[in-house]
Amino acid sequence: MSTLPEFFTRPAVAVAPELIGAALRVGGVGGIIVETEAYARDDPASHSFRGETRRNRAMFGPPGHAYVYLSHGLHWCLNFVCLPGSAVLIRAIEPRWGIDRMKERRGLSDPRLLCAGPGRLSQAMGVDITLDGQALGAPPFELVAGAEAAPFTACRRIGISKAVDLPWRFVARGSRFLSRAVSA
Repeated sequence: MSTLPEFFTRPAVAVAPELIGAALRVGGVGGIIVETEAYARDDPASHSFRGETRRNRAMFGPPGHAYVYLSHGLHWCLNFVCLPGSAVLIRAIEPRWGIDRMKERRGLSDPRLLCAGPGRLSQAMGVDITLDGQALGAPPFELVAGAEAAPFTACRRIGISKAVDLPWRFVARGSRFLSRAVSA
């Protein structure tokens, strides 16, 4: 991964698969990214599709920053800003660091369920609105590329009702930590 702003100053659909296998920590808690989804400015499923609002302002800010939003009034979701109006949703990680803290935050012990889904991931890692707009290259974030490109599969995004046919969900092949299995 080159410098973070440079890495993220590209289309989200190019960035999303390259995040598979990267190490992500928030305040020392985290793991290996195993599932992402890309959202573009002209994508009807994207929060930025209708333009900038107070809620999505971070998506129009500098690349390499966090966009955090509340989903369905219940769960915080962590995204990485790419080109203006585009971002990558971090859907799942394989827990590696701070697992006891994750278990405490989530109130469960099965490692496969700690961070399998964007809401679970954010709860386990302590992500909330205070991180919206924060630089990914500065504390509490730590993002490090994997040693080599991780094998991944591209498939349809999930949990949306528009542009569902776009194969912009990227998953680590063989991972047991995905939010949902890949459909055949």
